[in-house]
Amino acid sequence: MKRFFVIVCLSTLIGCLPAINEHSPTVTPRALLAITPESVDILPMQQRPNILFILTDDLDAKLDTINYMPYLQKLMISQGLTIDKYFITTPLCCPSRATYLRGQFTHNHGAYRTDQPYGGFWEFHRLAREASTLATWMQAAGYRTVLLGKYLNGYPIPKDRTFVPVGWDEWYSAAKGSPYAGYKYTLNENGVQVDYNEAGQGKSMYMTDVLARKTDDFIRRADADDVPFFIYLSTFAPHSPSIPAPRHQALLPDLKAPHTESFNELDVSDKSSDLQFDPLLTEEEIIELDDEYRSRVLAMQAVDEMILNLVEVLDETGQLDNTYIIFTSDNGYHLGQHRLRNGKGTAYEEDIRVPFIIRGPGIKPDSTFQGYITGNVDFAPTLAELAGILPPTFVDGRSLVGLFSNSPPPATEWRDGYLLEFYGYNTSEKEKLAGFAPPPVYLGIRTSKYLYVKYNSGLIELYDLIADPDQMENIASIVDQDLLDYFSKWLDELVSCSGESCRITDKEPNAR
Repeated sequence: MKRFFVIVCLSTLIGCLPAINEHSPTVTPRALLAITPESVDILPMQQRPNILFILTDDLDAKLDTINYMPYLQKLMISQGLTIDKYFITTPLCCPSRATYLRGQFTHNHGAYRTDQPYGGFWEFHRLAREASTLATWMQAAGYRTVLLGKYLNGYPIPKDRTFVPVGWDEWYSAAKGSPYAGYKYTLNENGVQVDYNEAGQGKSMYMTDVLARKTDDFIRRADADDVPFFIYLSTFAPHSPSIPAPRHQALLPDLKAPHTESFNELDVSDKSSDLQFDPLLTEEEIIELDDEYRSRVLAMQAVDEMILNLVEVLDETGQLDNTYIIFTSDNGYHLGQHRLRNGKGTAYEEDIRVPFIIRGPGIKPDSTFQGYITGNVDFAPTLAELAGILPPTFVDGRSLVGLFSNSPPPATEWRDGYLLEFYGYNTSEKEKLAGFAPPPVYLGIRTSKYLYVKYNSGLIELYDLIADPDQMENIASIVDQDLLDYFSKWLDELVSCSGESCRITDKEPNAR
């Protein structure tokens, strides 16, 4: 019997990191590379599970957006397991997506930002990171692979809008137009440019609906051919401008953004210099945040319906009982917390914490898994184990498969802290000419009790998350210096780790 896995889916600090010779100051792509997949070890399996990975864009875990998704609640949360502590090492689209594809922290995969030369599609491609990703691993194991929707920021380059990265048998990704707005865009469909406009001869041309139909079709074709498949389904929702489908635009007219404990925080004098001088939110700004929140919730309604559709397809093909479903995002989002207007990129909970839900055979329904710190660096090795693949030695993360069982490993054998690293949004002209990896804006460690963050300005933030879950009081100035030194030394080890050493240094130094 087939088994389907549906995955539905942010040193002495902080001077410049050492020069990385493979980075070039050249910022204009001349030609896309001919990349050959790297070999990977495949374990024998009687039958390999199918995998459908659905990745949302900028979906929060802390602002209750998923509470307005009834199909997700009914078909995923009530039927599956929610991992409570799932974090994004770099809460920004491109670095996070590169981590999902390769199981590496940002300092190892090198896609630091969303633009070149130190981030985006072009840098990921130029460094030949595409030679070994989930796509190439799955393809080597006999999977039919497909990507639908958003890939990496900056894809495609204007000189070649028909390019399909190695590892993908089928490809349906936006090549131009306004996919974030949901309408008037062009997809690169296996090397052919196909325009989508609002008029669809009775079919919705709304981006999420188009992706849902194509996924439906791919599942049916793969099932008919009796071939295992890996689907990477990446929605643009609820990313700004968060435009809902027309059928949802009148819903929830009075919905407002949650006013969490840290919303429009009165005293931000203990925060970073970027926040210390921010004025309180005005009434007009709060109304704008309310409008944005409602738009985000409404944009997710089509994703919610897509989940229903895919569950129905699996049920129709007789595969639902053998299907694992995981739901997650590339990063979180803030709306008014600590006086921040809207966005991502901070080390605060709203930005680094995202939903992670799994249902399937052996998964206890309506359950929550607590006490283990997990994150997007663990995703690739998890899928590799499910598919019978030995991941490459460059992988930094840990497989989560053991956590899904009724007998998870003792917490003493799991990580104690999760590395956070953020290198800014855009590259300055000075950096483009330097040929150096960009310096981090901040580095940090998220443990079960503490958030420790070290900024390039020299500021230290330390929050006791048990006593202060909303991160209102920075206690760095009042705790014993030994504790800060302990975190600083640990952070130095984490930010220079690679591969197996990351699974050693993520343990507290005193616990090794």
